[in-house]
Amino acid sequence: MDGTSYELRAIARIESPFATKFGIPRQSGLVNDLRARVVFEPPYRNRDALRGIDGFSHLWLIWVFDRAARDDWSPTVRPPRLGGNRRLGVFATRSPFRPNPVGLSSVELERVEDDPTRGPVLYVRGADLADGTPILDIKPYLPYTDAHPDARGGFAADTPTAALSVEIAPSLLERVPEDERAALVGVLSHDPRPRYQNDPARVYGFGFAGLEVRFRVSGDCLQVVDISTP
Repeated sequence: MDGTSYELRAIARIESPFATKFGIPRQSGLVNDLRARVVFEPPYRNRDALRGIDGFSHLWLIWVFDRAARDDWSPTVRPPRLGGNRRLGVFATRSPFRPNPVGLSSVELERVEDDPTRGPVLYVRGADLADGTPILDIKPYLPYTDAHPDARGGFAADTPTAALSVEIAPSLLERVPEDERAALVGVLSHDPRPRYQNDPARVYGFGFAGLEVRFRVSGDCLQVVDISTP
């Protein structure tokens, strides 16, 4: 260590329904029906390291934007929240394109289960991570210091709400595992398209729970046109 660089190791990886970045909610907690698992790497599969964690309802996950890592960086970025039309300072945003590609997510802890081969596994809700994302650290969420109800939200002050009604034919929805259906509808209702794309004829697709979901959007209605196995 030379004072300017540090060696970090992944302590865990997440198992989530998302094969790629496309479709992932833009912030953690937006779709609470989304379930994921935090599986520890072999050196950290020690139940003692989690002693007391079940006393907390929420956790902070510190992780790596491994799909967005690059050698260079820019002092300004175009936040999707602003339609990609306005540049702001990278440190005034949560853009993945940062000098150090580190992400921070608040998730709800459902339970801890001991797996006979993988050790203790954290079951969480509301994660905004792609499947396999490396996790660097886990810390408890402390309501008395981490919650600031009167904080200013800058350009992202407005709470995102589900903007689209979602239409899925019952025959298509039946192809989705029952315990993933509400999560899929929640993801789609928040409009997974890039903010700058609004072509009602275009069909978009993303991987979810081992399936390929294809949809189009017209006005405030999102219609799923196919759900298939890749």
